[in-house]
Amino acid sequence: MKTGIKGTRGVSVAAVTAGAVLSAGAFAAPAQAAATLATPTIAAKGGYVMNNGTGKTLFTKSADTRRSTGSTTKIMTARVVLAQPNLNLDSKVTIQKAYSDYIVANTASSAHLIVGDKVTVRQLLYGLMLPSGCDAAYALADKFGSGSTRSARVKSFIGKMNSTARGLGLTNTHFDSFDGIGNGSNYSTPRDITKLASNAMKYSTFRTVVKTKSTKQKVTTRNGGYRYMSWSNTNNLLGGYSGTIGVKTGSGPEAKYCLVFAATRGGKTVIGTVLASSSVANRTSDAKKLMDYGFRR
Repeated sequence: MKTGIKGTRGVSVAAVTAGAVLSAGAFAAPAQAAATLATPTIAAKGGYVMNNGTGKTLFTKSADTRRSTGSTTKIMTARVVLAQPNLNLDSKVTIQKAYSDYIVANTASSAHLIVGDKVTVRQLLYGLMLPSGCDAAYALADKFGSGSTRSARVKSFIGKMNSTARGLGLTNTHFDSFDGIGNGSNYSTPRDITKLASNAMKYSTFRTVVKTKSTKQKVTTRNGGYRYMSWSNTNNLLGGYSGTIGVKTGSGPEAKYCLVFAATRGGKTVIGTVLASSSVANRTSDAKKLMDYGFRR
């Protein structure tokens, strides 16, 4: 949970082909055939890319095979929160010892929330999506689940995650955790996660958060003072790939290295997912290759 090879060949071939068409006229057909865009090879065991505007599938690799999703699960955590009726993003949540105990017990990625601090829902979303804070995920599940006990509220929140998945038609998706630290039944597919991310991106707050490279947030302390929390995004495509607008990293012993990505160029947005890549570097390379391919299709 703790938290390439660029496709320039197609561009150069296309340029050569264009020249061939101009010089060879009717004899250019073989050159045009040679310019067919090669499907990229990725290290990840699963991948999917689509045109976010049209929903057209642009790339698949084991796109409907269920796999552990790691912290990409937190996309659904945020989605459930943002869909709450009469949501007040500026309402404050008091950070409980249970959240920090959970981080320690699971050696989980953290937003380093401090017990007793009062943090707004909006700030928790930054803590959830940038440093991939499992403590922020816990706080949100506790806040927006229903029930008289924390355990009941968390169970209720996870239930909302699953009902949302069903409502979105994500038939190969199931959650048993609010953060991706699963208990054997937390899974999705590249296609399903991409569709989830595409839906989440309809929320302006989600879009704002996931495209943020880093943020400094002022929170209220237990005694009424304040402190600043600084969070950096684990998604190194931000600033590393032109046009990137999100979305979320994930990793874990079973999930390996995952990345949900989106970028906009020339008015076209491509969005996709790679699951079970072999390293942080390879999931980044995979995503870049798939976006390069998506933009050329």
